[in-house]
Amino acid sequence: MASRKSTAADTGNAPRQEEEILGKAYDSRLMVRLWQYVRPHWALLLLALFLIPVTVVFELAQPLLLAIAIDVYIAHRVSEGLGTLAGVFVGFVLLQAAFSYAQLYALQLVGQRSMHTLRLATFEHVLTRRTAFFDKIPVGRLLTRMTNDVESINEMFSSGVVTLVADVIRLLSIVAMMLYLSVQLTLITFVTIPALVVLVAYARKLMRSSYRAIRVKLAAMNTHVQENLSGIKVVQLFCRESAVAREYEVINAEYREAYVGSILADASMYAIVEAIGICSAAGIAWYSGASIGEGAITIGLVVAFIEYVNKFFIPIKDFSSKYAVMQSAMAAAERIVGLLDTAEHDAPLASGEEETPASDAPAIEFDEVSFGYRTGEQVLKGLSLRVESGQKVAVVGATGSGKSTLIKLLARLYESDAGRIRLAGRDIRGIAAEELRQRVTVVNQDVFLFTGTIRENVRMGRQDASDEEVDAALQHIGAQRVLAKISGGAEAHVADRGDNLSAGERQLIAFSRALVRDPEILILDEATAHVDPNTESLIEQGLDVLMEGRTTLVIAHRLSTIRNADKIIVLSHGVVAEQGSYDELLASGGLFAKLEQSFSREH
Repeated sequence: MASRKSTAADTGNAPRQEEEILGKAYDSRLMVRLWQYVRPHWALLLLALFLIPVTVVFELAQPLLLAIAIDVYIAHRVSEGLGTLAGVFVGFVLLQAAFSYAQLYALQLVGQRSMHTLRLATFEHVLTRRTAFFDKIPVGRLLTRMTNDVESINEMFSSGVVTLVADVIRLLSIVAMMLYLSVQLTLITFVTIPALVVLVAYARKLMRSSYRAIRVKLAAMNTHVQENLSGIKVVQLFCRESAVAREYEVINAEYREAYVGSILADASMYAIVEAIGICSAAGIAWYSGASIGEGAITIGLVVAFIEYVNKFFIPIKDFSSKYAVMQSAMAAAERIVGLLDTAEHDAPLASGEEETPASDAPAIEFDEVSFGYRTGEQVLKGLSLRVESGQKVAVVGATGSGKSTLIKLLARLYESDAGRIRLAGRDIRGIAAEELRQRVTVVNQDVFLFTGTIRENVRMGRQDASDEEVDAALQHIGAQRVLAKISGGAEAHVADRGDNLSAGERQLIAFSRALVRDPEILILDEATAHVDPNTESLIEQGLDVLMEGRTTLVIAHRLSTIRNADKIIVLSHGVVAEQGSYDELLASGGLFAKLEQSFSREH
């Protein structure tokens, strides 16, 4: 029971997170927004639309040819010319097939090209959002936007809005042909229209309810799968496989039941429309029985009319599936447009007058900086500090004091709420993100490596770096001796997230990546935390090379790594509590001394 409750808590917010928009099967506002991606391919779309009436002409001519064959040739036992008429009939069938193929191909081409542009625009948009944006929206949901939702819109092109236009043209053309052949028989057919209207309205409501349930259960199932596969190591370590599988079984069963409801609604509507169509044909046959005897109606006309009636009910039977496609597409479009409308751009250039740097400006300056990840909960509170050019400055403090936040603000991954951060006297808001992040390089505690080779991951620091520069960086850092144990050396394959490498090996690659970038300012966020003492000793010389001639900011959790710092800054509750050299702070007996004593007792 406890296990199930935890799952409910995890997945219960899925409906709200997904923000399903199921009120409309067509939204002109959204279609206008999507049009910008379709517009470059307007010629192909126009061709597809033009081919619709052409196809309908060849399709609706076939029952007329059948009526002529029955009334003129078969009824009078005349064979001369019947072969020619049969050839014309086959020709019309082939032409209908050819034009249908061309129309569908053009339509699918428009859809694929448009969705290619939309996927690219969505991905590029997401890449340029600030880090705070990803704190609010899970990556799994963004992935759904860029894949499943785009595919839902693509389905609209193949079996949605354009095919609905084709159905309308086909229905209107069929009605015109039916009225042309017989007004009386057409009126008999239309007796069933009120029942059809009621049925379609009811089916629309039922399908909407079923589709909402499907989307909600699908969101819950995807959330459960993503969460447990992402944390598979924890699941296995705590022997939770069976419990997680049982939880998934419950969610999967709920999804199945929701889908069964949709299938039931679709099948019921299809069967009822089919029955109404058969009743219409029976009514036509009953009325025609007496009329044929009187000579008012011919057998060929009746056969042709019944063919038109059958064609009339086909698009109506397909209504439920097309309605679901359109509704899904509109819901997907609403989410994608909402994503594209997010204005949280990564490190935009601030407008206004640019400060003139003073000649004695420090390399890094925080001037009364305040910041909080959540409203009302400030991590930094009017913090001020200076780091002179070429200095090695360590920042220490208890967990939550704001150490790592300094890095995120300096690299403009987040924007400060108040105060200014300057780089060599220039407000960083007036420096383009590309320039700022070229000058400031961060080596994080948790290294992220991409699938590829070790060389490619090192070269991420500077894409134009030659193989010789990459090898030199690896050599200077001391990585060669460790990587020599790996088959392939610098060309060795790196698995997803670097899982086939040890934490120390990943850290060495990160150091090499930073060295290749050759930054003006180096920031180490406890960069040796995952390196064993032997490996740490091995790379000390490489770190000296990496820090030589550079301003270095070291965020330290292990106090043993900061003894040689030019200055130590101690943070407490978002402000600078103390600063000075290692010996000065230790002698003062303040907060740093207490941290040192606590660390010594633990080790």
